[in-house]
Amino acid sequence: MVIAPALEVSPAQREELGVMVRSSSLPHRRVVQAEALLLAADGVANEEIARRCSTTPDPVRRWRRRFVEEGVAGVGRIAAGRGRKSWLPAGTVAAVVDDTLHMTRRPSARRWTAPSRRCR
Repeated sequence: MVIAPALEVSPAQREELGVMVRSSSLPHRRVVQAEALLLAADGVANEEIARRCSTTPDPVRRWRRRFVEEGVAGVGRIAAGRGRKSWLPAGTVAAVVDDTLHMTRRPSARRWTAPSRRCR
């Protein structure tokens, strides 16, 4: 088994990561990644980091790679192209928001939905 070398982290970067780990207002994803990177800087193996952070070694390797490429700014960032894709045509959401903000309703309508008859 090949063990990754300790992650090179400057004292300033270590301080920033420590602030992230202690934060109670940052997203959980950033806190976990910062903690994993501090463990990597201490020379802990990827498999052990994954076990402590309740993940698998693959994300730990990606986090290390992103930290080397982007520094502290890359911690907690979601990679482009990840996540659920919108099924709506482009511009639909913007058009609905615009209509909602700028459209006026009929004076006789009590609500935006304005049913044609009332349920009794």
